[in-house]
Formats: sequence, structure tokens, C-alpha cells
Amino acid sequence: MALTADELVSLSNASLDHYIRSQPESQILQDRPLYNDMMANAKSFNGAEEYIRKNVKGVYSSSMVGYSHDDEVSYVNPANIKQAKAKWYEVASGIKVFYTELKANGIHVLDSAMGKNVSASADELQRISNIFDDKNEDLMEGSERSLAEMFWRDGTQDAKALPGILSFIVNSPSTGTRFGIDAAANSWWRNRANLAIDASTASNNNLVNELQQEVRQLRRYARKPKHKVYAGSDWMEAFEKELRAKGNYTLTGWAKSGRIDASIADLEFKGIEIVYEPLLDDLSRAKYGYILDLNAIRLWKMDSEWMVRHNPARPAEQYVLYRGITCTGAIMATQLNSSCVTSIA
Repeated sequence: MALTADELVSLSNASLDHYIRSQPESQILQDRPLYNDMMANAKSFNGAEEYIRKNVKGVYSSSMVGYSHDDEVSYVNPANIKQAKAKWYEVASGIKVFYTELKANGIHVLDSAMGKNVSASADELQRISNIFDDKNEDLMEGSERSLAEMFWRDGTQDAKALPGILSFIVNSPSTGTRFGIDAAANSWWRNRANLAIDASTASNNNLVNELQQEVRQLRRYARKPKHKVYAGSDWMEAFEKELRAKGNYTLTGWAKSGRIDASIADLEFKGIEIVYEPLLDDLSRAKYGYILDLNAIRLWKMDSEWMVRHNPARPAEQYVLYRGITCTGAIMATQLNSSCVTSIA
């Protein structure tokens, strides 16, 4: 028996549909905390405009002054609103299945009108399901992995790629233009940066002390911030060493029956969760820790244009089945001085 072209398309659609709706957790080969948080907190926008736009303000003109009797008082005409804008981007990934590949697995496709009433056997259906499972797993894992990396990178790797955190949470915040606003001319439109912290002597607690100061400043202007620290492995290890240098493993010492857990529990600082971000290691930023305000930094997804399935028709000159996924959106910040980049020397 054989598959008709219509049956092949139907099976492919059903298989890809299943993976998009209910991708199993086992496919996540490396944790992606920022990606997960961006997806969980994402908002949508319509596609009528070229940019996502948000009004921001960092200067006030009005002020109280003393007066008495017939003293003249002054009036101002405030015009301090600036507009932050983020260009949205389109990204895509796709897979293909060759008819030759199907033949090699004992599956034949009738691509003509003569095959309309042909049905595939149960064995053929199982074999093609296995082929699609492998390809769809690759499609979804590869798509999520590349998106997770885009969410961090600054966009210079590809002019058409969606720019991420490193495009606006920068090491030199007093220079450059971010989301259309000049940071050099607007001091309030800058992230904080505390770089090359000396963590060579754990007992000095330099990293913990610097973090204490930074968190205070990050909360200075933020309205209901939702902070989280995303750290590379070297940064995490330095923080843990400082805790070990000054702290105890348990409140009761080593006197415990059974096994003794000498590890450090999951980390936090003033209620702010600290998580290991493997992608920072991949991007040669193992010594960095990013304190991000997730209420001010969000993923914006175009309405009905995120993880969209595409089923291109087979080209007349090729015996190939194509399947793809596209995403349209941007990562945008509406406040920068509530987030910070830190690093150890």
C-alpha cells in the first residue's frame, strides 16, 4: 500500500499540531530561565504599526516656590514625555521531508489523482509517525533554543534577528541610543552597571556587599518591580563561596543522623531569586549577573503571529514536504534604571 499526497500532508499537520500544543518537558535539553519568564509574561500588540511604542518620562518641570503678598509666581508648560519605540522582527524555522527519504523507509507517496482512494497501512502510519516525531522534535527544540539565545543577544549576529537583553542592558549605559532615546542626553534612561567586582577573596564579601547597594538603587525609582537575577556559573560560584565563608551549613552543626547535606540551598537576595542561566556561559558571560526588572522588560508578540504553523505547497519541481514556524515580535523595556548588569573580575 501507499500514502496519497493528501494523507501525507494531513499526517504532517496533525503531528506538528501536537508538538506545538503539548511539547513534552523532556525535550528541553538545557534550562532557559529568561526564555521561560519572557514567554510567561509576554504581552500582545497589533501589527498596524512599524514599531511598538510606549511613552516614558524622566524629567519634571513643575516645582513649588515660596511667595508672599504680591510676589510674581512663574508658570511652566511641561513637555517632557518621550516615546520609546521597538521595531518588531520576524523569525522563522522549518523542516523538510524528502519523498526519497520516505521511500528509504518503505513509504510510498502517490502524488497524482490516481491515488485518491489509496489508504496507508497501519505499519506505514507508524513508520511515518516516527519520522515526523523526530523531525518535529528537532523543529521545536531548535526553535526554542534559538529564540532563547536571541532573547539574550544584542542582535548584531543577524540584522534581521530579534535583539535581546544585551542590546539595551549594557556595560556602558551612559552612551548610545536605546529604543530611540539618547541615553547620553537622558541620564534617567540608563541601566545600572557594576563591573569587575573583586571576588577573589570570598571572606571579604565584596559581591554580596555590592549587591546590597545595587538592589537599594534599583528599587529607588521602580514602581512595583519584579526583580530576578540571571547569573553565569562563575558569578554563581563566587556568590556561593562568599556565603560559605561567612555562614554555616546547618543551625545545629554536623550532629545529624543519616546523611549530611553539605550543599547550599537555592539562592536569593532580599527576596530576589537568583538563578543560573546556562546561556550566559554559552555567550562567554559566565562572570556576569543580570538583575532584571521583569515588569519593565517584556516580550511583545504580534497578535496571532507567534509560533504560527506554515504548510507551504510542494514546488512543482521538487518532491519535498515543507513545514515551518514563524514568530513576530520584540523585546522592549519601558524603564532601564530598575535593571542592572554586574560582573566579577
